[in-house]
Amino acid sequence: MDLLTARFRAQGRRVGVLAVDPSSPFSGGAILGDRIRMQHHSADPGVFIRSLATRGALGGLTASTADTVVVMEALGLDPIIVETVGVGQDEVDIARVAHCTVVVTVPGLGDEIQNLKAGILEIADLFVVNKADREGADKVASELVQMQRLGVEQQDVPVLLTSTRTGAGLDQLVAAIAQHRDQLLAGQGWHRRELLRAGRHLRTLAVEAFLKRNHLASEEQGPAELLESIVARRLDPWSAAQTILERQGALP
Repeated sequence: MDLLTARFRAQGRRVGVLAVDPSSPFSGGAILGDRIRMQHHSADPGVFIRSLATRGALGGLTASTADTVVVMEALGLDPIIVETVGVGQDEVDIARVAHCTVVVTVPGLGDEIQNLKAGILEIADLFVVNKADREGADKVASELVQMQRLGVEQQDVPVLLTSTRTGAGLDQLVAAIAQHRDQLLAGQGWHRRELLRAGRHLRTLAVEAFLKRNHLASEEQGPAELLESIVARRLDPWSAAQTILERQGALP
């Protein structure tokens, strides 16, 4: 991400970087290592770096990711790079926020493609095999191509090889991102993704407002009398939830 930001800056573009790090389930804190790794960009007025902790949010992002992206857009930052917490079966929310989703893997993880899982394979607009100077990078790239052909809906997502140590392939990655953007703008793809992003953001804000209004923002909160009734087994959770909706006039 550090070298990719440098490539965009060389084009004279103002870059926003949003790095999402996992929170400790015990202390709630996060290391926020990306801010440390990108220190030499910290004095650059053309780069805005913000680290966010997941704070228990699932999907690979944080509850405030979409809010932060909107603010960065208002500041005129373009591109905005969002780094998720990592790779898994369910960390796919980035596809509902980003116009271009880049899935990055590296050689030497064992069964690299199995580690990516189906959901991650399906959201990619670009695949990148980083640390391509290491042995096995070509094999990982070949497996990514083969996996796309074996899918229910065959894909033809570009697979690029890069190396942050040597800088190889980074210019090609920047060019591939620009080409993907041009393809979206040439048709209805950009507008469809904007609608998807707006819908997710609106739904998140509406749910958050509803939970706060009903004192349900955390696991320990809720209407006291309903919680006591559930604990005493006088009321089941489904009926309690329906009671909350009826109080809000959300049910006829």
